[in-house]
Amino acid sequence: MNKVLMILVDGMRPDAVPKCGHPFAEKLAQNGRYFHAARTVMPSVTLPCHMSLFHSVTPDRHGILTNTYVPQVRPVRGLCEVLRAAGKKCALVYNWEEIKDLARPDSLAFSSYVSGHIYGYEEANRQVCRLARSYIDADSPDFVFVYLGWSDAAGHDYGWMSDEYLHAVNQSFERIETLCENLPDDYLVIVTADHGGHGRSHGSDLDDDMLIPVMLYNPSLSAKVCEGGNIIDIAPTICSVLGTAADSEWEGSPLNIE
Repeated sequence: MNKVLMILVDGMRPDAVPKCGHPFAEKLAQNGRYFHAARTVMPSVTLPCHMSLFHSVTPDRHGILTNTYVPQVRPVRGLCEVLRAAGKKCALVYNWEEIKDLARPDSLAFSSYVSGHIYGYEEANRQVCRLARSYIDADSPDFVFVYLGWSDAAGHDYGWMSDEYLHAVNQSFERIETLCENLPDDYLVIVTADHGGHGRSHGSDLDDDMLIPVMLYNPSLSAKVCEGGNIIDIAPTICSVLGTAADSEWEGSPLNIE
């Protein structure tokens, strides 16, 4: 393994993985390293959580506390900047526009946005995965991040763990399976979430909001259910797989996938 495909299902609680009923979710959980109760950061809100994922520091360090991006007062380099400096090709493919702020100018080889608000998140999820796989097949990039927003939209509209929410999670795994079909074996697949949710919201320190799944899959990995893990550990894990040093400012540690 020397490349990474990371797919984030917005708002996916760990208990939604088995309850959504999709066989590919079961395959990922049972055939790789499955951190079934990793934790995100406070506030458990989409952009702060993504900034912590990409910058391996908590929101008090990167300063993003809402879904509105503001420049960092004391900048910490993000994952894409670190990989770009190491000569790696990175890509972001997403359907929530604020994701664009996760990478600084000139750190991406490829970026594509499909509006979930305009096309609807079900269709936008489909288009995002098609675009990502087309780029992987054409250019074999080192790191690809794919953001799928339908589950979070369903949680806000109908409630977390509602039938509609679980259907959105199920269909997200349908898209993930298509994206991963016949993927070259040099890719480690990471499937995770930014936060969970309760009722029709999130942002609290309740476990329903704070717990996230982290699934790592490659045919060479042995199956193991793991304890612990934090969203700030994901960027150092990716650097470790790509043979690149993590930034000295980062606070997370690589997840054990040996």
